Amino acid sequence: QVENIDGKVIRLTQAMLQAMYKAPGLGLAAPQIGVQKQIFVYDIDGEPTTLINPRIVESRGEWVYDEGCLSIPGLYVEMLRPKEVLLEAVDLNGNTIQVEADDLLARLFQHELDHLNGVLMFERMTPEQREEALREYARIADGGSYEGETRHIGLK
Repeated sequence: QVENIDGKVIRLTQAMLQAMYKAPGLGLAAPQIGVQKQIFVYDIDGEPTTLINPRIVESRGEWVYDEGCLSIPGLYVEMLRPKEVLLEAVDLNGNTIQVEADDLLARLFQHELDHLNGVLMFERMTPEQREEALREYARIADGGSYEGETRHIGLK
């Protein structure tokens, strides 16, 4: 948990946003850059946002959709997740906020929370998806590349 929002935390979130934009991506969790803090940043609508100590307090519905990850560039995997979530977090001003999200934003929140909880995309895959993803990694290890290429793995 982040106990104190100080200059160090502010600088960290600024660096996280820069890394996210450079990648480019829609969201980035602190553990993805080697910092074990309960923080993630995102920007899906031109408004960069930081969420500290986030947690989902409600979820509803189901939605299957392609999900990618900056830690696994070029690979998109169909995942089943709740369609709507209510997330509670602390903003950079120290205020506790609640954010209702659906569709892509709800998925982003769940994905980044997975990173904060040490859950990788591979752990959410079905055995068949994981096997196919590992074949793709083997192809890359043998000199293949994702440069300008994407690979989609469906839900089986």
